[in-house]
Amino acid sequence: MTILIVMIPLSILLLIGAGIAFFWAVDHDQFDDMKTPALLPLLDPPDASEAQHATGHRDDAETRE
Repeated sequence: MTILIVMIPLSILLLIGAGIAFFWAVDHDQFDDMKTPALLPLLDPPDASEAQHATGHRDDAETRE
């Protein structure tokens, strides 16, 4: 029964910490865009040619041809 003297205040401190973390996240706009991160894995990767034109770099294989 003496463990309750430790566990009850510890659980209250944990609850307060979780509440502070939640309200900090809400205050710093962590929950503004909930749909886009779920859709990112479904997007097609960009073509290699588009990536090369965007960066201006060429592969070694292209320069050897």
